[in-house]
Amino acid sequence: MTDTSNARASVVVVGGGYGGINAAKALDDIAVVTLVDPTEAFVHNVAAWRALVEPEWLDRIFFPYEHLLANGRFVRDRAVDVDGRRVTLASGEVLEPDYLVLATGSSYPFPAKTEERNILSARLRFRGAHEALLAAERVLIVGAGPSGLELAGEIKSFYPDKQVTIADVADDILTGPYDQALRDELRRQLDALGVELRLGQALSELPSAAPATLDTIRITTGDGTELVADIWFRAFGVRPQSEYLDGGSHTDSRDERGYVRVDEHLRVVGETNVFAIGDVSDADRDTAGAASRQAGVVAANIRALITGEAELTSWETLPPIIAIPLGPEGGAGSLGDGVAGPATIADLKGRAMGIGHYAALFGADAALEAA
Repeated sequence: MTDTSNARASVVVVGGGYGGINAAKALDDIAVVTLVDPTEAFVHNVAAWRALVEPEWLDRIFFPYEHLLANGRFVRDRAVDVDGRRVTLASGEVLEPDYLVLATGSSYPFPAKTEERNILSARLRFRGAHEALLAAERVLIVGAGPSGLELAGEIKSFYPDKQVTIADVADDILTGPYDQALRDELRRQLDALGVELRLGQALSELPSAAPATLDTIRITTGDGTELVADIWFRAFGVRPQSEYLDGGSHTDSRDERGYVRVDEHLRVVGETNVFAIGDVSDADRDTAGAASRQAGVVAANIRALITGEAELTSWETLPPIIAIPLGPEGGAGSLGDGVAGPATIADLKGRAMGIGHYAALFGADAALEAA
């Protein structure tokens, strides 16, 4: 039974990505929750590549934050300093909740993620990139990680006549803790789609043209091969957004890459009531799935602290689970039991891209308003 005398504890969640929205939603019934984010709406980044090649998806991937919480509030602002549980916002407002969740995520090149602050400007930027892609005959993708592979699959699935090249200094695609069988299956499908791989050679430089814009691109690889394209996309460069911790008591709470150090309960090291989840923390790999699961652990732990009814839950590092669609009907993944093929990945992610879950989380009104 919940101790109602403690039911009005306050929680501030800084950041409205996958971790932040799930943590805020899970605590909305037991605490006074404030969600802080500088943008107007949650962007379902998992479907961003699909929105690039099929703009109809722009009506499905934006969900205004004001529809998320039934009891709490959304503050459209940016944290500029966090010291202990004290959060100073760009507007000058200061929040000092009983519990603080840092969920500011990471930055990543457009269009996998967008820095636009409102739905209208984000849609306009996506549509501009789409028009540039339509006009291009040759596409260069720099980066052979999950994002680069997925983007190549999307482009070739929707525009099979376009020439698509992936370049990476690594000797193989998908570096990381994955079985070679997964790489082999993805390479087989990429070859069938007609995607060209240029691996194992550094580029002389990145293109001078802005990514996702139409321009003439000519660059060379380390062995002197010239790569020519009409548009290019940057598919590398994750950076945790933790600059607000540059001063105060959290100065030493980050590692050399900028990730926030957390303990087994996802509390910021040295803190009792301050947690960090998702891409900004060092708990696990940077994925939407990990952030969402960490939100569940932190929500359970804050609930336990409020009620005093349970032991804290520990985070268990996830196995290297991944699902990489190559268009709506292709792709492969590692789901814990061998290599998952195109049919499984299409059912799991490729066709619907998880849109239904977020429409339900925000409610039908949010989906209608975003459209």
